[in-house]
Formats: sequence, C-alpha cells, structure tokens
Amino acid sequence: MAEAGLSSDDWQHLTAGIALAGIGRKGARAALADMPGRFASAVYASDAEAACLGAHSGQDGAIVIAGTGSIGIGYVDGRELRVGGYGFPVSDEGSGAALGLHALQMALRAQDGRVEQTSLLAEVMQRFRDDPFEVVSWMDQATASDYATIAPVVLRHADQGDSAARKIVQRGAEQIDALVRTLASMGAARITLLGGLSSALEPWLAPDVRRRLKPADGDAVSGAILLAKRAAG
Repeated sequence: MAEAGLSSDDWQHLTAGIALAGIGRKGARAALADMPGRFASAVYASDAEAACLGAHSGQDGAIVIAGTGSIGIGYVDGRELRVGGYGFPVSDEGSGAALGLHALQMALRAQDGRVEQTSLLAEVMQRFRDDPFEVVSWMDQATASDYATIAPVVLRHADQGDSAARKIVQRGAEQIDALVRTLASMGAARITLLGGLSSALEPWLAPDVRRRLKPADGDAVSGAILLAKRAAG
C-alpha cells in the first residue's frame, strides 16, 4: 500500500487476491469467506493456484512444485488439473520432506546392518548421536519442514556419488517425472517446474520430462494480482 502511494482510506476501494497454503482443507474457503475484511472484496486461492497463474500469465498451463512438499496443478480449457499434493507423509512424493524421510529410513536400516553403510547414512545418524531412539523421539514431534532439512544433505552426497543418496534422489526425480507426465497426459502443453528443489532435481529428471519444461513468466505474486484483476472485472 505504501509503495503504491495509497493510504488506509483506500482499503475499502480495493479488490484483493489472496493466495494461502492449506486452503484446500475442508471448510477453509468457507471460513475465509465469512471473515470480515478491510477490502471491498477478496478472492482466495491456494499458493499453488496463484503460482500456476503467474507462471503462465493466466493462460493455460501447469506447474509442478518440488519444495518442502510437492504438487502438480494446471488449467486447460477451463478445467482445473491436480495431481498429488495431499500432504506429507501420505503424499508429496519427490519433495524435500520425502527425501528426508527416505534418508532416515535408510540410515536406520544401515544402523541395524540391513543395508550397506554410506557417508550419507552415517552423517544422518550423527544428527541423532547414532542413537535410533533419538530418531524416534524426534519423529514424534517432527513436521514436514523438519524432514525437509535433511534434503540438502541428501543432494550434496548424491552429487558426490554416494550410492544411497543417489538412489534416494533418483527415486524422488522419478516421482516428479510422473507428476509432469500425468499433467501432460491431461492436456497441459506448457509445464513449469517450481519450488526450492526444482533446480537441484532437474538434472535428475528423465530427458523427455526435461524437454517438456518451460520457464515461468512470473511468480505467485503475479498470479495473485491476476486473481484480483479478474475479480475486479
């Protein structure tokens, strides 16, 4: 508001485009719609929806987000496309949280002697003083974001050739491949890969998937502005 040269008196004349993570949960949109607001009107969308609109300037297209979580979302001929993104740990395949979970699972197996020990798995267990029950205690409170903090360690070791890390990252890349291919099969001709892990994972993707990817026109803020413009008519 300040950057636009507007004052508090202008709130009542504005239409807002508001993009929020977690808005897909049952009852969230209705609860937001019932809240009193300072704007003349407001339109709500998920952060992924806004990112998709921004990535393709409001035109048909799709995105795959690979960050703490993962999701595929798009719009084609007025249809909304959605693949995955139902939340960790039941979904969000190929995400940072999923990479972290798989690394912990393999580290515990290596600690037991069920799989070969590697530098990645040893470093993961060092976080927990090589005590599996420290992992159990941590797990009881851990969020998806906590698991995702392990992902950069996995990626670093994968680049250094660690066999366990490479297996984890390749599995994650294959799951991102599946999201992209599924969106393409639904009719999305233009697909963009976004998210904090996108640049690190892209070299691991299958050649046909990499050929499908297009750069983004804009970001989620651009998409939220488009939402507001549409709502304002």
